[in-house]
Amino acid sequence: MSTKRARVIDLSPEDRYQPLLDGVPETCGMRSGRQAIAPGTECGEHSTGAHEEVLVVLDGRGTARLGDGTALPIGGGQIVYIPPHTTHNIVNTGGKPLKYVYVVAPIAKG
Repeated sequence: MSTKRARVIDLSPEDRYQPLLDGVPETCGMRSGRQAIAPGTECGEHSTGAHEEVLVVLDGRGTARLGDGTALPIGGGQIVYIPPHTTHNIVNTGGKPLKYVYVVAPIAKG
């Protein structure tokens, strides 16, 4: 039986970073948060490491830049999957905040 508890988390209406789930012991390993990136700025290059990541783009336009040189245009109403061990950066290329929820989960061992 799981010791984790179900809950509802309200998204902040403000244009700022908001952690949502922080991983163990709150979850089985998944982490998530809400991000708003101002026009012309970026979240900063980082790697998924031994995790996979999904971005649920809520509003705005941008580019997901991957370490291998791939540039994926992204926008509101889209989902972006980023595989494990992938360096990436999210850049706002639009005229309003780029808002998304990210979910990061450890890859299965075995």
